Amino acid sequence: MAPKVWVLETSTKGTGANVVPLERVLESPASNQTPLYVPPKRRPAPALEPEPRAPRRFKIVDLLSRQVLAEDAGVRETVATLGEIRSVVDVNIYVWEPKHDRWRLLTGSEQAALWELSRSPQVVH
Repeated sequence: MAPKVWVLETSTKGTGANVVPLERVLESPASNQTPLYVPPKRRPAPALEPEPRAPRRFKIVDLLSRQVLAEDAGVRETVATLGEIRSVVDVNIYVWEPKHDRWRLLTGSEQAALWELSRSPQVVH
């Protein structure tokens, strides 16, 4: 009589594996396993075209008199108006934010960039 071959069956549920005769593993039908579902590959989402950005609109307000020196002005008009101002600290410069539907005060570095542009020798006032 030939010795029985035992194998470790790991397909049990719960606490672990069982040692079973090799014949039992070979006889068990493979059809009792549910087929594995592999979903199809996802198609990439179509790339949305970004909306073209409207030209920037600026507002310049004199700090002492609170008089509006320019409103709804483009970059050229804003730079030309700044060319007539004595110092950048004499005015507040705002930019229109259409997303928030309000005027936003420019940061110091943004105001300085416009001020430098207004002082550039290439700019004709």
